[in-house]
Amino acid sequence: MPINAILALEDGRCFEGTAFGATGTTTGEICFNTSMTGYQEVITDPSYRGQIVSMTYPQIGNYGINPEDAESSAPHIRAFVIGELCETPSNWRSSQPLAEYLAGHGILGIEGIDTRALTKHLRSLGAMRACVTTELTCEQAIAAAKASPSMEGMDYVKEVSTRAAYHWQDESRDWVLPNVSTGHAGPYDDLPPVRHRIVAYDFGIKFNILRRLRQAGFEVEVVNSTATAAEVLAKNPDGVFLSNGPGDPAALGYIHEELRQLIGKKPIFGICLGNQLLAHAFGGKTFKLKFGHRGGNQPVKDLRSGKISITSQNHGFAVDPDSLPPEVEVTHVNLNDGTVEGMRHKQHPVFSVQYHPEAAPGPNDASYFFEEFARLIDETKNF
Repeated sequence: MPINAILALEDGRCFEGTAFGATGTTTGEICFNTSMTGYQEVITDPSYRGQIVSMTYPQIGNYGINPEDAESSAPHIRAFVIGELCETPSNWRSSQPLAEYLAGHGILGIEGIDTRALTKHLRSLGAMRACVTTELTCEQAIAAAKASPSMEGMDYVKEVSTRAAYHWQDESRDWVLPNVSTGHAGPYDDLPPVRHRIVAYDFGIKFNILRRLRQAGFEVEVVNSTATAAEVLAKNPDGVFLSNGPGDPAALGYIHEELRQLIGKKPIFGICLGNQLLAHAFGGKTFKLKFGHRGGNQPVKDLRSGKISITSQNHGFAVDPDSLPPEVEVTHVNLNDGTVEGMRHKQHPVFSVQYHPEAAPGPNDASYFFEEFARLIDETKNF
């Protein structure tokens, strides 16, 4: 029998729907994602730690859940809000339905929500705290949302970062269809030889980032977010990678200081939270966006070439360009709101982008950044 559920926002608005997955009560900052596919990658992206995610695409669950598509070992969202649940997935790779997967991990889901109305509400009023519940009344759920912590000032990185350093050795070959005309036997492409050894800071790193780094010829050692600059330099890597992750970048002062000591010592490439943390290490600041950028259709302009890329993004904070020192150049901007999407240091081999070039989910327009990182290391070695 269907179980009633409520989504309540801190401003007093309530949406009624039907529960799927687990039951109970949870709170978090609610946000919306505009991707048409990739719900499993969204659910397992550590950057969503502490958040309730609403998908704007109307039907979710149609291709089920496949373990190979997970971006981490478990879901990180607080709850999942959708318009319509597909209870019978149709895909040969599917191992279980979405509802069963969420129930197994204790994640609440609510369907039957007018996600268009919810999205327009959040776009107009901004991100806010919310409560999803199968237990409380609307009034009680609103009170629970108001009592929950704000995303600003939160350090969720410490919850998602690896406890111990490790070398990435999982399957990283790119899946391809057999094609006689191109010589691909399938179902995987061969990996290239290792060109460079790097250290990757895990602020909430996604598996496909690690796969793409290996596909670009990197041997990757992943370290905890609290690793010091001295510990990283003692490994003598060819470069340092700064991953995506959740929470407020301004609250991570202990990371800012270590990154500051790495600038100029090794080539550095940062994405998403890594971009924001570099801004703080440079002496800049970040600010909270009204409703964030989340989805696989964000247009970004490269100010150096004029090229426009469609990118995959997931962030609620942005770099303040006016706070950056003169030796740091803004290289990319978001065409929807003009916010910073990339930067580079003019004297040191350091660059970063605000989006996810590994495209899981999303387009492949920005995948060239992994090769750009490899070239930067080559140039630094030859200097």
